[in-house]
Amino acid sequence: MVETRSGSHAPSAPAPNSSTRRTGNRRTPSSSKPLPSPPDISSTGSPSPAITTTTSHQPWSHAPTTLTLAWLAISLPLVVWDTGYVLGRPATMPGGWAHAPIWSPYELYGRVDHMYGFKQWNLGNGFTAAQGFLNAIETALYVAYWWTWYRSSPSVAAAAAAAAGGTNNARRRIAGRAAALAVVLGFAASVMTVSKTVLYWLNEYFSGFDNIGHNKPWDLILLWIIPNGAWLIVPSYMIYQLGSEIIDAIVIASEATGSTSTSTSSIKEE
Repeated sequence: MVETRSGSHAPSAPAPNSSTRRTGNRRTPSSSKPLPSPPDISSTGSPSPAITTTTSHQPWSHAPTTLTLAWLAISLPLVVWDTGYVLGRPATMPGGWAHAPIWSPYELYGRVDHMYGFKQWNLGNGFTAAQGFLNAIETALYVAYWWTWYRSSPSVAAAAAAAAGGTNNARRRIAGRAAALAVVLGFAASVMTVSKTVLYWLNEYFSGFDNIGHNKPWDLILLWIIPNGAWLIVPSYMIYQLGSEIIDAIVIASEATGSTSTSTSSIKEE
């Protein structure tokens, strides 16, 4: 019999039976083969089921924030209204057949910002119309983002919420390809909004404030800076929020596929 203790193997005292033969006063063990020792787990490289560990990854899903939904509800109708005025000129301008009552407020705004008034229209400046065309594309991206989120089935939303440790409430969450598509659409639209607004402000700066410099300071703040500034602040927040979700999704996917550990090992080898 062989006794195993702490990974080492030691023979026990032999019993006086037929398995041993005497040679003088010495006992010589018989030529019987020793019992095989248990397999060494470390040498095989295969962990035993008792010590196998699994890594659980946090599920990823998406739902618009309250600020995002509020911004879309307010900004989209205003952008559609503005784009209609710009691309509908001169019919939408004062004296045009489509001006009243829908675009009547632009009679005042055209005097505040000459890019919207007769000054630049008579000069044939196409900057505002070009931006209005991009506004239409931007609006389509926002609508596609909202629709991709809204059309998700309740079952998908419930599954994503349960995976995230929550419940399926009024703010539905989506997961998988639909969530990825929605986040990319929202991020692209937000970047587009901020870029166009910054370009509009820089156009005024590099033209010596030719179109807004005639306003009194308070009128400029109230009627131009505050309204246009909103299109910088909120979309910038959306860029940060949606961009963070994109990064989180990539990190989770990298950890799930082992790409993170593989790249780390490659860096160490180099």
